[in-house]
Amino acid sequence: MSHPARLGLALVAVLAAGCATPGGAEVPQAQVVVDSCGKKLSFSGTPRRAVALDQNSTETLLALGLQDRMAGTANVKTKVSPKFADAYAKIPVLSPKLLTSEPLRAANPDVVVSAYGELFTPDRAGTRDELESLGVPTFVSAVNCPDGTTPAFERLFRDYENLGRIFGTTEKAAKLVDDQRKVLAEVQAVKRDPVKVVWVYSVFKGVVYVAGRDGMPSEVSRIAGATNVFDDLGREWPETSWEEIARRDPDVIVIGDLSERGIAGDKASEKLAMMREHPAVSQLKALRDNKVIELPGIEMDPSVRTVDALRAFGAGLDEIAGRG
Repeated sequence: MSHPARLGLALVAVLAAGCATPGGAEVPQAQVVVDSCGKKLSFSGTPRRAVALDQNSTETLLALGLQDRMAGTANVKTKVSPKFADAYAKIPVLSPKLLTSEPLRAANPDVVVSAYGELFTPDRAGTRDELESLGVPTFVSAVNCPDGTTPAFERLFRDYENLGRIFGTTEKAAKLVDDQRKVLAEVQAVKRDPVKVVWVYSVFKGVVYVAGRDGMPSEVSRIAGATNVFDDLGREWPETSWEEIARRDPDVIVIGDLSERGIAGDKASEKLAMMREHPAVSQLKALRDNKVIELPGIEMDPSVRTVDALRAFGAGLDEIAGRG
């Protein structure tokens, strides 16, 4: 980044530390320190110019009522949830795709929020270390940084709580956690026969991306009484093949719909057609019996909408069981 950009970002950080928070939100009375994916973030004042690098983070911030403190958003994969549409319309879209460092620094953020650590690279938003050196803290979802022991939803709830502390909206964060815990309890309370499920997220140049152990779908599966057949792969969205999916013989197939992203093969209907045409996958009993659940791909990633995927997945399993 250029020297003037460094000065601009540093000045914004100083100003933000001394300004009152608009909208009458709660204001932290002392320095706030949170851990985020290997970084210790320190805030002496409430951020007023947050930039979200992806739709998931954007909707999480909107759920906390922070639209007046957002300087920009980017990387929108699908339509924003109707409940956030009005608030979202007031936020500058810095890029409809992945945000790079130049438009990011032009927005003069005092904090950058992302669901994914991989968005912080030299050819994208810039590295976390680079932004930190300019006085701009970077928050990455805890779901993107599994610790091997904490369930994915608990890490997501930790995000809400930490963001609530950073922005001084702890009461809204606590309510959001409480509301979503109730959904988890409702889905988990239904006793279902155990089933094996595969979560097909996307297909790119013949490579299939499925849910691994570290993402939200494995936790969604567990809560609903199912098992992710790719739980042995310790990533959020590992690569696999149609042949490997057929070999693992899932009882239920979940297909993510990313049709509005505009990439060939992103539509749920396109993925389903690929499966029906594949010599091995087409023979799966789950496919022949149409034990298929279609969900918005955006809801399979960590955000306030993941509970919607959980609720819909549970309902889908119940419908399939009723047909069986």
